[in-house]
Amino acid sequence: MKTQTDRIIIFDTTLRDGEQCPGATLNVDEKLIIARQLARLGVDVIEAGFAYASLGDFEAVQKIAQTVGTEDGPMICSLARAIKADIKAAAEAIKPAAKGRIHTFISTSDIHLEYQLRKTRGEVLAIAEEMVAYAKSFIDDVEFSPMDAARSDPEFLYQVLERTIASGATTVNIPDTVGYMTPSEFGDLIRGIRENVPNIDKAVISVHGHNDLGLAVANFLEAVKNGARQLECTINGIGERAGNASLEELVMALHVRRQYYNPFLGRPAESEESLTNIDTRQIYKTSRLVSNLTGMLVQPNKAIVGANAFAHESGIHQDGVLKNKLTYEIMDAKLIGLTDNQIVLGKHSGRHAFGARLKELGFELSDTDLNKAFVKFKDVADKKKEISDWDLEAIVNDEIQQAPELFRVELVQVSCGSNACPTATVTLRTPEGEELTDAAIGTGPVDAVYKAINRVVNVPNQLIEFSVQSVTAGIDAIGEVTIRLKHEDRIFAGHSANTDIIVASAQAYVNALNRLYAALQTKGENSATAVGKGV
Repeated sequence: MKTQTDRIIIFDTTLRDGEQCPGATLNVDEKLIIARQLARLGVDVIEAGFAYASLGDFEAVQKIAQTVGTEDGPMICSLARAIKADIKAAAEAIKPAAKGRIHTFISTSDIHLEYQLRKTRGEVLAIAEEMVAYAKSFIDDVEFSPMDAARSDPEFLYQVLERTIASGATTVNIPDTVGYMTPSEFGDLIRGIRENVPNIDKAVISVHGHNDLGLAVANFLEAVKNGARQLECTINGIGERAGNASLEELVMALHVRRQYYNPFLGRPAESEESLTNIDTRQIYKTSRLVSNLTGMLVQPNKAIVGANAFAHESGIHQDGVLKNKLTYEIMDAKLIGLTDNQIVLGKHSGRHAFGARLKELGFELSDTDLNKAFVKFKDVADKKKEISDWDLEAIVNDEIQQAPELFRVELVQVSCGSNACPTATVTLRTPEGEELTDAAIGTGPVDAVYKAINRVVNVPNQLIEFSVQSVTAGIDAIGEVTIRLKHEDRIFAGHSANTDIIVASAQAYVNALNRLYAALQTKGENSATAVGKGV
């Protein structure tokens, strides 16, 4: 990738740093689904994973490189510590991609050197140089990150960047690893790098930052003003601790305020040309997809993609918006892919019309997945007269994004009421094909269902989150249930959608239990998962 000064490169790390969010673990197929959508979204670089971390991570990076890393698709990147084994694994995993990148890193702050690496500055400098050159022997595009750059001594940081660029780094990434900096400080850091690293013109300046103080997006926008041209971000801002800089917030800030940012990129202030390659109409769909697959719900008041982002309750606001949307809305909801909830299909619609509408919505399904989704569509259409685009998205997401189907819900029956004892009977099909039925009493119908399921599956777990969201308005709306459960130190997410909330609750719970059960079956197969996953 050539050094660019008039456009912002969007580097998406949802599949690497975003997946480090507790409970957001994704399997290979789920990562592939998200990667395809990221390509439709128009991100420039997908950091597909940390190839050396596990066999699963390696397989995910390799599959994404094979299927999404096409000539006209995004660049596929793998993270690697500044260790030869890591770099070699990354190179092998991204090899099938038409455009590949190795992203290697090592800490440069004195606190990390003393307590984590136990190395001197001289040793770190030598390792950084050697490992960038080693990565360069595999591929032309190499990114280097001095981890914890925000707390590193500037003079040492300048030296490391100069030497790694001389060794072949084409992108140098400046991470605020612990989310410590304020916007003015971060802007000063980027400006200092531009002014004090002699060969900085030979590399793209990138930024990576965490949101511990809620300043990640503001920090990045200040970095853009001072010369950063690549932004490392995630969908919905997910990631370790308080998360990463949010892709949708960054992209829409640069889009809505492009007249303000244009001069910083050498463009005429009045230019209407987009500052990124992102297709903003894919933002909402991408946000929903990532939320559903990871089980990380988007808060209602989340900027850009939250349920309330374009909602108005105040009478004054409602009156103004009805007269002219610009009175209280700085962007059109259609810009991010939100459209009117129009009815498009019904129970008499055929498979061809169903498939054609899904293509219009951006879904590219295999024949098998299309058949599964169509069966679910017909089932919902029998219960719900009017099927909207949002309903279709929920149906498709629910059908094609399932965990391995080890246990399957065959029957759910509940009895409850104001003067009744909530009781549930469930029948599950086991991985061996046997049907098992059990019943339980609970504090409510869902609690009773979950207790009955646990009696059948018999895998210890703790339910730590249960949430229900309506996809559309109305008494017959599809309800989406997202749950997270904990087993030992791991969290597993489950998701399901149905017009019957009790059924959706049961299916979501079994979905999560299947993930847990599959993890228990493969536990201990690969000890490499213990490696650190910094920047």
